[in-house]
Amino acid sequence: MRKRLFEFGNLVLAGALCTSIAATQALAEEEKPSADLTVGFYSQYIWRGWELSRDSLVIQPSMTVSYKGFSANVWGNLDTDQNEYFGDETSNWNETDFTLSYDGSVDKVSYTLGYIYYDLEGAEDTQEFYAGASLDILLAPTLTVYRDTDTSPGWYISLGVSHSFPVTEKYSLDLGLQVSYWDVDDESTYADPDDSGDAYSNFHDGILSAAMSFPVGEYFTITPELYYVFPLSDDAEDFMEDESVSGDDDDFIYGGVSVSFAF
Repeated sequence: MRKRLFEFGNLVLAGALCTSIAATQALAEEEKPSADLTVGFYSQYIWRGWELSRDSLVIQPSMTVSYKGFSANVWGNLDTDQNEYFGDETSNWNETDFTLSYDGSVDKVSYTLGYIYYDLEGAEDTQEFYAGASLDILLAPTLTVYRDTDTSPGWYISLGVSHSFPVTEKYSLDLGLQVSYWDVDDESTYADPDDSGDAYSNFHDGILSAAMSFPVGEYFTITPELYYVFPLSDDAEDFMEDESVSGDDDDFIYGGVSVSFAF
């Protein structure tokens, strides 16, 4: 009897040990870091209404490493035919951004907190802190607030909505709309186009976007993308015109394709 109990006890202990090992392995797999390497090829580089390239292909590589909600990202912009308007024409690699962030969720609310350092060629470097939240409901509304604390002190607030429309059982068309409000602290940084004594503060740029992702194998994804950027106010129209290469463009259409490798 004791022998049978001993054998039964060994079986229970062995089963518990196997369960513990399996649980530890599953937990280790869940905690495994992830990485994403993406390279985008676009007809133009437009950032918050600024025309930062023209008549040239821009290549924008990005690498992100994530673990337990924390992420580190490095992003860059390579202008294949740098225009003299944008500074030293030999500096084709003209921007490198470093981002640290944390993402989490509570029920239907997802949130993000982050920091961005902008390393710029031909302009002063700057940095921003940001916080955002999105709702897991129809159109997935997302509000993000950015605060520049360095070269261009001010607030940039964006509100976006998006939706995926099934095209086939495997592919969907992703459409998005983003609108923004920009509030600059001091007129010496950016002045109101109608009153140089006031700092710029108004609804700024809007962005319409369309994209469709095509998985290739287990790790790769190819995504064609199309964007339309336009002003949301008369002040924004004047600002975008003044900052454009020609001096009279206040809206932009550009697009391209990105290739991602994730694991």
